[in-house]
Amino acid sequence: MSTPGRGLHGHVLESLGPAITAGEYPPGSVLRTDELAQRFEVSRSVMREAVRVLESMHLVESRRRVGVTVLPTSEWNVYDPQVIRWRLAGADRPRQLRSLTVLRSAVEPVAAGLAAQHATAEECAELTECALGMVATSRGHQLEKYLFHDIAFHRVILNASRNEMFARLGDVVAEVLTGRTHHQVMFWDPDPAAVTLHVKLAEAVRERDAARAEELTREIAVGALQELDILAP
Repeated sequence: MSTPGRGLHGHVLESLGPAITAGEYPPGSVLRTDELAQRFEVSRSVMREAVRVLESMHLVESRRRVGVTVLPTSEWNVYDPQVIRWRLAGADRPRQLRSLTVLRSAVEPVAAGLAAQHATAEECAELTECALGMVATSRGHQLEKYLFHDIAFHRVILNASRNEMFARLGDVVAEVLTGRTHHQVMFWDPDPAAVTLHVKLAEAVRERDAARAEELTREIAVGALQELDILAP
């Protein structure tokens, strides 16, 4: 998964990437690197580096004598954390959030069941620590601190599943949770029932109760979808 670099080409990406994912440049649009270099007041080499990053995300395709062509959405690497971030910043945010949350509801319960079977004592302790951190920051409008523990919690679950495909979705889940927080698709204080479910999930993993862990994670996913119905209809 790609991560835009810092510096001049990173500055270009932070403007051009969201414009592409928001549809300002529809699929089939041809971008001229010379014109873009002038627009962003950067050298052609910087512009080419930015294009290479966009190509790695499958947002564009560069061809000699044609230019840089914007690819259809079906070609995009929709699992790339930066692509997710850009799409969540656009007008398509509600649909994107729902799509990603449905993905989580399909994957994370299975991952939780596997985590209950495979988690080490250290991972169980880390999971409990994250859950307690969520409890401690769930009141008083501490969403950024809560987010830190929430992301860490779900990373532990995915990693403890011992399935490398699930583990790689840690960055995707992090972007979803971050996007919900930063774009105000969260209540000022997290739903107490959801916080409690995370605590119970940590306990189920520690007790090696795979069925219970899977059931609790499904409840968390259902709650997340219900929140979207209210906050991002």
